[in-house]
Amino acid sequence: MSDASLVERSADGDTAAFGVLIRRYGPHMRAYAARILGYGDGEADDAVQEAALQAWQRIDRVEDPERVRNWLFRIAANKALDRLRRRHPHADLEAMLDAPDERPVDEVVATRMQVRELARIVQALPDAQRAVWVMREVGGAPYAEIVEATGLPAPTVRGLLARARRHVLEQMEGWR
Repeated sequence: MSDASLVERSADGDTAAFGVLIRRYGPHMRAYAARILGYGDGEADDAVQEAALQAWQRIDRVEDPERVRNWLFRIAANKALDRLRRRHPHADLEAMLDAPDERPVDEVVATRMQVRELARIVQALPDAQRAVWVMREVGGAPYAEIVEATGLPAPTVRGLLARARRHVLEQMEGWR
């Protein structure tokens, strides 16, 4: 069933149709929220649960049912950003590095060290810079979506992203 059909049925009160949408996009929403919040804690699940509840309450307001995925991601990003604003940043990004690897050991070690350093640098960014950097560089969100998700003016988003990118590049210079 198409996203548009599911949105229309959900807007008419069909909980099963809405459940299909959430099962379809929920795992991706969770991964997106986890990237914003940091890996290793359950806050991403909570953010997605809050996003699903808000989406259900507002499903009749979806302007373009074909783009419901983006609409759901925007809500999830907003919920993650709300949580980020309420806490001091901390995360266990080491969990990303636990997967087995078939490459030579020295290559794996170097890559893991580089990823750990990048994670440390990104986690040390101010909240607003980290959020826009993750949304753009990890999530691939366009500027307009970041502006909408954060509620910040476009020039502010561009400035935050530029400062975050510059800081990350400067700090990672030794890994080139």
